[in-house]
Amino acid sequence: MSAAFRKAAKSGQRPHRERAQPAARRKLGLLEKKKDYRLRADDYHKKQNALRALQKKALDKNPDEFYFKMIRAGLQDGVHTIKQPKDEVTPEQVKLMRTQDIKYVEMKRVAEAKKIERLKSELHLLDAEGKNPNQHVFFFDTKKEVQEFDIATHLDTVPELVGRVYNRPTIATLQKETLKGATDPTHLKKLAQQRKNQYDLLKQRIEREKAMFVIAQKIQTRKDLLDKTHKVKVKKETTNSPAIYKFKFQRKR
Repeated sequence: MSAAFRKAAKSGQRPHRERAQPAARRKLGLLEKKKDYRLRADDYHKKQNALRALQKKALDKNPDEFYFKMIRAGLQDGVHTIKQPKDEVTPEQVKLMRTQDIKYVEMKRVAEAKKIERLKSELHLLDAEGKNPNQHVFFFDTKKEVQEFDIATHLDTVPELVGRVYNRPTIATLQKETLKGATDPTHLKKLAQQRKNQYDLLKQRIEREKAMFVIAQKIQTRKDLLDKTHKVKVKKETTNSPAIYKFKFQRKR
């Protein structure tokens, strides 16, 4: 029994008890008590110092300041969170990464690369779409030579063969030897269509080889993430490249 209770019992008076603060109201501050003036004063000064610090920070802030967390951060249920960008993965990549092993994907990529090299050696990339056009520059001394310039005469060939970048014989060669190859317009059109189909096939194989390479990199990245080493994402994953992580260096024993 405390001294206050013993003194009140001797005098026959009812002892004074401090009213306990409910747990649900503790967030509202300290309960008014006779002996808590020091606690209330400390709490009041602590809040005033915090408000002054916030006001000073607001005054010192640059109004033109911008950083990306301003648009990525927000409040969710009263909790400050940062929105993480989602990795960009196509459904085909997800399916292959879940069902196939990296060795199988790499094997398919190497097979596609060999087929691409074989097609390139056969086509020599003649008249291919997207190929940088050849530039043949002629130099003259006077403007009169420029006005009288005839490209067929300068290349010593017939005008019908000027537009060809390959197999363009000279007039002397045409006079000595007979013209070899297809000359019928229908046959030439058919050969041109076949050549275009081969270029389309080459383009498809190049795109497929690139897709296989990206999938292999993404599978390898997911395997590397299984390591317990601390890592930080540097660049998010896209449809054309895997995510880039920076791993903490650990010395191997």
